[in-house]
Amino acid sequence: MRRAWTGPVLLLIAGAGAATGPFVQGRAGTGTLLLVVFVLLAGLTSPLAFPRSTGALEAQRRSAADGRPVVFWRPGCAYCMRLRIRLGRKARRLHWVDIWQDEAGAELVREANGGDETVPTLLVAGRAYTNPDPAWVREQVSSPR
Repeated sequence: MRRAWTGPVLLLIAGAGAATGPFVQGRAGTGTLLLVVFVLLAGLTSPLAFPRSTGALEAQRRSAADGRPVVFWRPGCAYCMRLRIRLGRKARRLHWVDIWQDEAGAELVREANGGDETVPTLLVAGRAYTNPDPAWVREQVSSPR
């Protein structure tokens, strides 16, 4: 769990350091802006920006029941963040599995990607898709099964 928060915490520390200079020089507006930017970046790269993760086995069970895709992701992944942002509110319709918290999910991703933990990897109807186009994923969520 600590590994998931390392990047966001480092961004907060860097933001505090970057904002200190302008504050000391009396440029509170610049310091505040820098701090806000780093806080936003930390929030976007944290696990908080993603829907609640479930285990891989539970996500696959739910997917079999409701036909919705399973997304395997990890915190700090720019491609996962791109997918999450582009899906918008539809992201909550997917089953999300954090491979850093779920070893079964990480193993499934490695099997689908020749031993690599390449994310995002989607599981749609039992078939794995690595780093798919967000527009295609949106169609998978919208289409009736």
